[in-house]
Amino acid sequence: MRPKIYLFGDSITEESFSDGGWGASLAHHFSRTIDVVVRGYSGYNTRWALKVMEKVFPAKLEEGSGLAPLAVTVFFGANDACLPDRCSAFQHVPLDEYMLNLRSIVSLLKKRWPASHILLITPPPIDEAGRLLYPYIENKSSLPERTNEAAGAYAKACIAVGGELGIPVVDLWTKMQQFPDWQKAYLRDGLHLTRCGNRIVFEEVVEKLRGVGVSLESLPVDMPLISAMDPNDPLKAFEN
Repeated sequence: MRPKIYLFGDSITEESFSDGGWGASLAHHFSRTIDVVVRGYSGYNTRWALKVMEKVFPAKLEEGSGLAPLAVTVFFGANDACLPDRCSAFQHVPLDEYMLNLRSIVSLLKKRWPASHILLITPPPIDEAGRLLYPYIENKSSLPERTNEAAGAYAKACIAVGGELGIPVVDLWTKMQQFPDWQKAYLRDGLHLTRCGNRIVFEEVVEKLRGVGVSLESLPVDMPLISAMDPNDPLKAFEN
């Protein structure tokens, strides 16, 4: 049975198998080597993620296969960083609790699968003007429910937790802002990703996975490749 990578996160993960999505790109990249499985929950923060973890990753998930996932990406923070005095305050999680929740999520995953690689992904930067154009709920204040400054604080907290636990982190907040016009090039509504934004996540995740030894070069291919078949005796490829 092929090994798996689980993608655990909020709407940016839930949408990752859309056209050009970073999850779909991972599945294509690891075709014939790894099954990429999405567990994304739109609107969720780390507090809610902890509430559902036992259902998302039940104890009997891998029963019969004997296989723990090769890796799990944990991509939360964009909703935790909603401001507590704006229209999406119900999604807000204080910064110290966010860090505690990330530690708990990682701890639960490592307790279940000690050998699996855990990869944290910071929230992306926020284009505040874009958020005003695409409010999720009625916004009577006419102020963005998220700010880039707040997202940056949660990104730094995510990086700090990764350093503390010794696990890799994709610093998406910093990476995206290294490019001109990132607000429109990488974000379609000030928060969610364009095709180009998804490409950055894909490339960064592949690089971090390679850093822990998960790469095409290190993985066996599922079933014989046609390129390995002898045209005069193709069945011979199935003998081993």
